[in-house]
Amino acid sequence: MSLTLDQLNAADQAGFMSLLDGVYEHSPWIAETAWGLRPFTTIAHLKFALAQVVRQAGAPRQKALICAHPELAGKAAVAGQLTAESTNEQSRAGLTHCTPEEFARLQQLNADYKARFGWPFILAVRGPRGLGLTRQQIIDTFARRLDNPADFELAECLRHIHRIAEIRLHDKFGTEPVLGNLVWDWAEALATHSEPAYAEQGQLTVTYMTPAHQACAAQLQAWMRECGFDEVSLDAVGNVVGIYHGSNPSAPRLLTGSHYDTVRNGGKYDGRLGIFVPMACVRQLHAQGRRLQHGIEVIGFAEEEGQRFKATFLGSGALVGGFDPAWLDQTDADGISLRQAMQSAGLSASLDDIGQLQRAPARYLGFVEVHIEQGPWLDEIDQPLGVVTAINGSARFAGEVIGQASHAGTTPMGRRKDAAAAVAELLLYVEQRAAQDAASPQGPSVGTVGVLHVPAGSVNVVPGRCQFTLDLRAPDNAQRDAMMADVQKQLADICQRRGLRFQLECTMQASAAPSDPAWQARWEAAVAKVGLPVFRLPSGAGHDAMKLHERMPQAMLFVRGGNAGISHNPLETITNDDAQLCVDAFMHLLEQL
Repeated sequence: MSLTLDQLNAADQAGFMSLLDGVYEHSPWIAETAWGLRPFTTIAHLKFALAQVVRQAGAPRQKALICAHPELAGKAAVAGQLTAESTNEQSRAGLTHCTPEEFARLQQLNADYKARFGWPFILAVRGPRGLGLTRQQIIDTFARRLDNPADFELAECLRHIHRIAEIRLHDKFGTEPVLGNLVWDWAEALATHSEPAYAEQGQLTVTYMTPAHQACAAQLQAWMRECGFDEVSLDAVGNVVGIYHGSNPSAPRLLTGSHYDTVRNGGKYDGRLGIFVPMACVRQLHAQGRRLQHGIEVIGFAEEEGQRFKATFLGSGALVGGFDPAWLDQTDADGISLRQAMQSAGLSASLDDIGQLQRAPARYLGFVEVHIEQGPWLDEIDQPLGVVTAINGSARFAGEVIGQASHAGTTPMGRRKDAAAAVAELLLYVEQRAAQDAASPQGPSVGTVGVLHVPAGSVNVVPGRCQFTLDLRAPDNAQRDAMMADVQKQLADICQRRGLRFQLECTMQASAAPSDPAWQARWEAAVAKVGLPVFRLPSGAGHDAMKLHERMPQAMLFVRGGNAGISHNPLETITNDDAQLCVDAFMHLLEQL
């Protein structure tokens, strides 16, 4: 018989501990403490509570919990001394069938890791889908994590212990994240379409109107039809549009979606998750024969990243009248214009056709978007979902400081006009100035000098020129503008003091997009409904939602990413359980309509 929440909530402390025996390796104190936090409304509530018990336990108990776990393919495994749960997990990952070379490599990694950190390496070997990692994936992860700082690695081990516990709870409760698995599998399948030069290296790259991009669009349309959408189409800029009608034809629709293009060598979930989650909800509604009063329109935006052409937010921008006619004459690195790329893919590239894509705000309730966080906060606090308060406003600059190139050996330090030193001074100021906003009620600012270049630089020449970029972001326009003004003044002061000239051009400025209060409240209610506390955070990255914000109310839901929330990187990852929670929260949002 599978365990139920009713059984767990009704149990005395000893019974509660017995029912959860084996979830956390040789650590009954976790269940003992969690018993006092009953009743649990959902399994997600239970998981979060168990994780918080560990979080609040202090470093000695946390290290003891880590040390209670066996080494992967270690002596205990060889001697058959593992718990039933660990035996099952290591076996499913194939660690009981290592080649002699693999076994020797794991033994060396175990020894190196123990020598560096003092505790055993912890990895949820059943992986983000629960089916098991390959031995090579385990070895590669082991080697990569050896380079982590000790405090980060301690936290990473605990995160993997919670993932192990999550999978073991599925075994106890007899549950399975069916729709989370579907979302995860869609992401894997769509990632098989990649541009040839990158696919050969096992990398994911899908830029606007390449054959891989067109293959993704075709696949999304096929899946939408299978899900039960009433209308599925490809629009004039390559957006994939699926409509599931409501019971009231005159009622406004809910608009949702995200982008399916990627950065070069990117991840599988950035953007795409926001298409798959509402698709799974429509699939569920269709399977149940249900219609909501309001229809749902899901859009897979064709372009958001600005990788092949400098036309960022092309897909969502077309819906708000933001398509710039000059974009059609832009060319890519091979000299192919945007117009040619569109026409080669079967699109008209007609401004009249593109103009007709504008959405009338009165026809929509608003726009909501689900997105992987692309940052570390949710992962660090063991929080699967987060509600976005605002999308940061941003400003980008291209700059150059001009001094005097001179001989590095003969120019006295007090007489130099070193352009690179001035930019280095500015870089440190940007770091310090952004940090001043750490405690801002609106949220923190961030500042980045991402490019530094000394034209014709030489090891024995004082740099006479230094080119650089600036990226400044803040949760509202006033905070961003104040930081911009301070940075520009500091640059002027540095150059005046050093006897230098400078040029600074603003290349992009985007307004902050605060979440609509009513829609943010709906996301908060949906998160609470799945049994999680509400955690609010701003988005440091730009999203399609900030374009729709120009015409209608918008709000976003973030899903934690694994590997410290890394994104725009092949290590970008989510679990099937978090994907399921996201689908559940979206369904609760729909129910509120």
